[in-house]
Amino acid sequence: MKHDRPVPRQTETPKAAPALLPVRIAGTGHALPVAEVTSAEMDARLGLRPGTLAAATGVVARRVCGAEDQIDLAVAAAQAALDRAGMGPGDIDLVLGACGIPYQTLPATAPLVMQRLGLPEGRAAAFDVNATCLSFLAALDLAALRIAAGMARNVLVFSSEVASRALPWDTQPEVAALFGDGAAAAVVTRAALPGQGIRASLMETYPAAYDACRLGAGGTRIDFHRDPHGFAAEARFQMDGKALFRVTHRHFPGFVGRLLAAAGWTAADVDLVVPHQASPLALEHMVRETGFAPERVVNMAARLGNQIAASIPTALDSAARDGRIGPGARVLLLGTSAGVSFGGMALVA
Repeated sequence: MKHDRPVPRQTETPKAAPALLPVRIAGTGHALPVAEVTSAEMDARLGLRPGTLAAATGVVARRVCGAEDQIDLAVAAAQAALDRAGMGPGDIDLVLGACGIPYQTLPATAPLVMQRLGLPEGRAAAFDVNATCLSFLAALDLAALRIAAGMARNVLVFSSEVASRALPWDTQPEVAALFGDGAAAAVVTRAALPGQGIRASLMETYPAAYDACRLGAGGTRIDFHRDPHGFAAEARFQMDGKALFRVTHRHFPGFVGRLLAAAGWTAADVDLVVPHQASPLALEHMVRETGFAPERVVNMAARLGNQIAASIPTALDSAARDGRIGPGARVLLLGTSAGVSFGGMALVA
């Protein structure tokens, strides 16, 4: 991979400075459903004035599963990441599922993906990590820690989401129109170059807005057999955008400042920002609030929508394939999630 511009050198934070966790992403991959649904099509289906949903959300299109399911997408993305890393299934000793919404409540999603990839029985451990939209970052952090501790050699992390399900098209079409389906994966292994690795990793949670973004059914909160009507009422995604905006507007810029300080960087030192693709409008607000140059921020939300946990690794893979991440590049992964949490990772490629 080549970088699209020279990587700036800062005497106070040289590229060869020791990383907090000396690991590297050896390969990435992503997969999308074949079918694309435009906001114009949804306007027509819902009887809305042409341009309504695109104006409200900034999303003009998204991919939606038809014949594909969540596991199909996960396997395709994982295989692409393995191929790019030059590895096979037998090289992996840990598989981490990092999906905001699992394939089913029990068992975890990761063992099924492990099986479909053809990993030998008992060759690897496989389990899930769930931090909703920040699941990929949480799993990447765990992978790095286990590798640094000598507990794993090569870790496969995948996020796969069918976000087009359970959406409130009849009550909140401007919320439903934000989401799209997709999957992405990364292979994580030990660093190969001096200074390569994770410089800082940070997550902060503000649970006062816990109910501002939720899907209440499916866990133990509501017993379907005792309260089927209550279960059905909570089986659709609900979001209070104003409440989420208030929390984010108040706390997120400070969070980014603390993450950069932990890495020893300033905003100007960052070569590429890979954010959660919450929405085009949210990304525009993030750029204004944090001071990052817009051309250094990966922005794919208008064509793919919010892919929940898959959005960060999809953006990461797309940037890598576009030649935007070269050796020594300073990359900042950033996101928000239901809960409400902020998460970020500063890494040197």
